[in-house]
Formats: sequence, C-alpha cells, structure tokens
Amino acid sequence: MSSNAKSSFIAGEWRYNNVQEELLVTVRNPWNEDIVFTYTEASQREIDEAVQVAQSAADHPIPPRERVAILSNVADLLSDRKEQAATLLTQETGKPIRDARLEVERAVLNYRASAQEAARQQGYTEAQDAPDGERIFSITVKEPLGVVCAITPFNFPINITSLKIGPALAAGNAVILKPADATPATGAFIVELMKEGGLPSGYLNLVYGGASVGKALVANPHIALYTFTGSVPVGEEIKKNCGLRPVILELGSNAPNIVHHDADLEAAVQALVKAAYSFAGQVCVSAQRIFVHQAIFDSFLERFVTRVKALNIGDPLDDSTEVGPLINAHAALRIERWVSEAVAQGAVSLTGGERHGRLMAPVVLTNVKPDMDVMSKELFGPVVNILSYQTVDEVIARCNDSDFGLQAGVFTNDLQFAFAVAHGLKIGSVNINQSSTARPDSMPYGGIKNSGIGKEGSRPSVDYMSHTKVITIRHKI
Repeated sequence: MSSNAKSSFIAGEWRYNNVQEELLVTVRNPWNEDIVFTYTEASQREIDEAVQVAQSAADHPIPPRERVAILSNVADLLSDRKEQAATLLTQETGKPIRDARLEVERAVLNYRASAQEAARQQGYTEAQDAPDGERIFSITVKEPLGVVCAITPFNFPINITSLKIGPALAAGNAVILKPADATPATGAFIVELMKEGGLPSGYLNLVYGGASVGKALVANPHIALYTFTGSVPVGEEIKKNCGLRPVILELGSNAPNIVHHDADLEAAVQALVKAAYSFAGQVCVSAQRIFVHQAIFDSFLERFVTRVKALNIGDPLDDSTEVGPLINAHAALRIERWVSEAVAQGAVSLTGGERHGRLMAPVVLTNVKPDMDVMSKELFGPVVNILSYQTVDEVIARCNDSDFGLQAGVFTNDLQFAFAVAHGLKIGSVNINQSSTARPDSMPYGGIKNSGIGKEGSRPSVDYMSHTKVITIRHKI
C-alpha cells in the first residue's frame, strides 16, 4: 500500500509524497506509543527547490520594519497558543508539560528579542586622513548573508528553533529548517505560525528527513550559513564539508557543577536536582558532574539523594510529573548499559535506576573514575555523578579534564573563590549560584573544545548572520 505524507514546506505550501508505507516515518508519543505525526523524507528535487525558493526570497530582503512586525506577530500568536504548543511538544518528546510550558515561554521572549534586533541593526562611521591630505569617510552597513540553514535537535524543538530562525529572519535572511527526525510536528507548527504571522512565502522553508537530507543540504553551494545543534560527529561532518561558509555549531557537553563549603546547601540541592533530571537529563548542559567540597559532601549527598527519591516519575502530561520518558528505547538501553558498566568498574549507585521501556528512574553515582563513559562522554540521560574535592586548584583541574567546555555552575558566597573558578574554567559560560543549565537566551551562548563553534543568542546570532559592508567616500578637506 502507498500513502500521501508531508515531506516539505516550500514557498508557503506543504508538499506531499506518495510512498510505500514502509517508507513512512511514524513518530510516536514516548510515553504511550500513540502516533503523533507521520511524514516522509524530502527528495533531492524538493531540497534543491527549497533552497532555490529561499535564494529567490533572500535576493529581496524584507524591510526591517516589516521584520519587526512579523516576528512580533509570531511571538503574540505563540503566546496565545502556549498550551497547544506545550501539549504538542510533550506528546512528541515526552518532556513534562510544566517544562514544555517554560520552553514555549522562552521561545516567545526569543521572537520578541529578535524583533527588537531587527529594528536596531547598526553600523558606524569613521573619518580618516589620507596620505595625500584628503579625507576618506567610511560607513559600515549590515546586510543579510542570504540563505541560512537551521538544523535543530529533538530536545528543545520550539525554543532552539526560535534561537535560529528568529535571528536569521531578523537579519533579513531566508531560512531552510530541517527539524530533528524525532520532532517533525513542532516544526510544522512553527512554519504554519510564521505563515499566519505574516511571513511572506519563500522566506521560511522546511524539509523533513534524517542524515541523508542533512548531507544534501550541506552539499548545496547556495546556502550561506549553517546553524546546527546536535552531536559532535555530525557537527564535525558539517564543518568538514561546508568549506569556507560560516557555521554556528552547538554540540556536546558533560557539564560540571561545583558546590563550595560556604554555599546555601538547600538552594544548591534544589537547583542541581532540577538541572540533573529535567527532561530526563536530555539537555546538553545537564548537571552531569557535581563536585562538592569535602567538608559538606556527606550532608549534600544525603539531601540530594532524598530529593531524588521523591521525584515524581510518570506521565509527562500530568502536571505533577518531574521526570518523564527518554526519547526512544535506544537511548534508554545505552544509558542503562553505561551505568551498569560503571558499577561493574567500581562506581556506587545510590538510587535504583530501574528501566521500564523508555522510562528510567533517576540514578545517582559516586566513586566514579574520570575515564568511565558516564563521566567522560555526554550522558544525555537521568544520571548524575557526585564527587568530592578539597582545593580550588584541584576542582578547576578536574572540571577541565574534559573534551567539552560549554557551561558550568558554581555555588558559593565566597567572591574570591567564585572568580578564581570563573577565570580558571576552560568553558563558554560560568553561572554563579546557578546551575549549568541556567541560560539567559539573549546572552551569547556557546562553548569551546568539542562543545562547538560560535555563539547563539538574539544579538550575537543576528550579528553573525549578517555581512558587514564598508563604503568609503574620498573627498577634499
């Protein structure tokens, strides 16, 4: 049998492919296996057409005032439909509904911030004396790059999309969006919201698919910039194959958090339990490694484990749920294996960690070693490693013993300690008295080492997605 299924959104209209049912991709609710969305991969012809349409649109940038109005309209529409968007997000990803609502609220703010940036793109002027005694007056202006390709992950499919297409449109570019293959429904929701918000056809196009579609997009020479959030291997592949074209790569992490002996212990426990297990740990800056000063280690550990054992686990659409299912069975099996291997190598598990299908109970590990997978790799699951330290130099060195460098959290009331750690960590952002998951979306966000290249955020992204042109005028004094 064959069926019609959405494969792309081009020039303001959905395209459908008639394919055999075995070629359909069916996305199911991670909690109850209900079908959420069905699609098929975009063909090479559709990919080429999407880029061509975007290029034609980019050749005629939307005037800045219209960009402001469109992005503001989208923010208003998304705010009005917060519950609808959050419910769809929960059904598609298994994210607890109260976290899904927060994600939608963040996206609303991001579209508003992008609208503000569209209104205030600025250059500057400069007068210079030429060697022959005449003057040169220089002007810089900001111009769009052209076509931006946004490749988004499954874990924040509404918010991270807003952090990519919002600034791209604010800068005057056209966009090709490729959502994660696990989250096509939220991608469809966003492009339809943009259309309703007044975005002219062609300025936002969507193609569905997995790795083959991503490779085809990277191979297309008419795309000016790639913005990608996802795994290190895919990020490396994009960078290797896109030549001199700019990229923004937000990749992996195994974020460290430090709790010093003078910290507010209860506040640190509350923040770090949330940071470790929000969305079942499927967050790139999830609190994977927690270093606690030896003087308070036992007290912290007791409070932390007590709080973890009290977490509500279950149906993500239930308002009381704090930990829901993982995105798929493969992820759950991988995390279960890594934990078992760590325990076999000497780590101690202080909580059960039982797995039922995609649902895994939170795990707290101690006595872990730096080379264990649960420590050295990006876990992306409901597991946290808690270790003790004694000196500032020691904890900085242990935090830096990582291939990643995205974000860190530090809990202390000692200003000297806070600044010593902030300056000593080889990392993109350091949050004082906040966990590694704290992220003001308007501020530059991005890491070093294997955590990526470039910065996201309304202002830095708009700037990076723009070309600075210099115009000079020679005149007599």
